[in-house]
Amino acid sequence: MLARRTVQQIARNKRPYSQHSRFAPAKRLDGTLTHVKSLDLSEPIVLPRQFVDIPAINNWFTPAGSPEDDGVCHELKTSYLGRHGSLLVPLEYTRYDSDEGAVDGRKTIATFESIQAPLSLLLSHISSEDYSQQLYLAQCSIDDLPSDLQADLPTPGLISCLGRGDIYASSIWMGRPPTSTPLHRDPNPNLFVQLVGKKVIRLVRPKQGRHLYDRLRTQMGHAHMRGEEMMVGDERNRLHDVVWNEKEVNGVSASGVEARIEGGDGLYIPHGWWHAVESIGSHANASANWWFR
Repeated sequence: MLARRTVQQIARNKRPYSQHSRFAPAKRLDGTLTHVKSLDLSEPIVLPRQFVDIPAINNWFTPAGSPEDDGVCHELKTSYLGRHGSLLVPLEYTRYDSDEGAVDGRKTIATFESIQAPLSLLLSHISSEDYSQQLYLAQCSIDDLPSDLQADLPTPGLISCLGRGDIYASSIWMGRPPTSTPLHRDPNPNLFVQLVGKKVIRLVRPKQGRHLYDRLRTQMGHAHMRGEEMMVGDERNRLHDVVWNEKEVNGVSASGVEARIEGGDGLYIPHGWWHAVESIGSHANASANWWFR
């Protein structure tokens, strides 16, 4: 039963490029990082295999030994991370309704909460086979980690090429797919690095994203859509559908570029670009990012 469910989950989360997709593949840096300064930094840029040497990739994870989606799965090194099991971290807790309530492969969320809990709870969950609920380490400041874990996530030198090198904030994201972050924009340029697993990011230009967000907000009769409102119910479903469905939703549609990244890849997100993120696969999935000026 578990094997069949895992296969179904992988198939459900695999989003192939479509010739008719409203999201074209994002630009890729096909060369060394010395070419970055000559690129148009007003557009998102995928940076393939430029971050494979980040220590956290080998220190926190180990290859699981089975290929998935043409890549390598990873599991947690609980003996390494478990040393800090008592560390309190910000987690998103989601409990799903039964599979019978799923629409287009998307389960209905029965409960969503942002909590502070020991890291050991997340480690146990990622290693478990419980698919009725989910824990996701979301936007945990790298500065709040113990010094040895901070050392595993050094600030990429590339940031000095993309900006002035002034770090505004940094975060770590970790869980087990499916995880998603709704359409939003950041206050600063963003260097997003995938440590293990795969993610798909759809990005919308600043003006179009603002227009899209305002139209959805008006349709739902809300002055604002923030925090937990964006993670449950009608707000979550509409934000998801307008980005990930290929058809208009109540007369609203999004278009832009799509980036697919896996372990060791990075994505430069310019200031003001709206973006939504989904993880794919079934094993450990982790990312880090740095907002900078």
